[in-house]
Amino acid sequence: MMKPETRLYALLTLIGAIVGGAMTQLGASAAVASGHVRTLSAEQFVLLDRDGTQRAVMKVASDGTTHLAMYDGYKRDRADFRVTKDGAAAIGFYDQSGSPRVLVGASIDGRNGLAIYSTGGKQIASLAVTENNEASLTLYDPKTGMARAGLGTGPNGTPALALFDQSGTDRAEIHVRADGKGGLVLVDENNKAIRLPELSTTTAQR
Repeated sequence: MMKPETRLYALLTLIGAIVGGAMTQLGASAAVASGHVRTLSAEQFVLLDRDGTQRAVMKVASDGTTHLAMYDGYKRDRADFRVTKDGAAAIGFYDQSGSPRVLVGASIDGRNGLAIYSTGGKQIASLAVTENNEASLTLYDPKTGMARAGLGTGPNGTPALALFDQSGTDRAEIHVRADGKGGLVLVDENNKAIRLPELSTTTAQR
């Protein structure tokens, strides 16, 4: 049987350890609050609100992707920021059902873009720029997700406007070449192209 003084010593040791641990945590919190801690290292950070609800998580996934996710008061993912191991980056915003509404991304091949989605989760618009400075704006059918209209410029700035049918087939195109001549191409239901005579800008101005 443990002697009374031994039990008292063990109890005092336990209390000292608990108090010491608490004081250490308290000191660390105070140091963080006062800005004395310059570096914090962890595999995951979780941000809670006053009710203990998880509102944000920062972590590195198993595939090497750095991920910062932010949630609303009902634990629904509403925004996130990701950077893959090879350097591609994306920022996403989501609605109450978790469907994407706006995505902004930069790929490692130099293609950067912005995508906007409908309430049903279908992509309805996108803006993209390639590494060689080609730019395009595409509008999609909100029901099918198929491209219906596209406006773009080539590396040298030459513009073109394309219109598509319900299946995404190119049916009409207006373009202006680098030499200033404009053109119009129409495609019938048999996919036969009808090219109208090219018209120069000097002729059009007369």
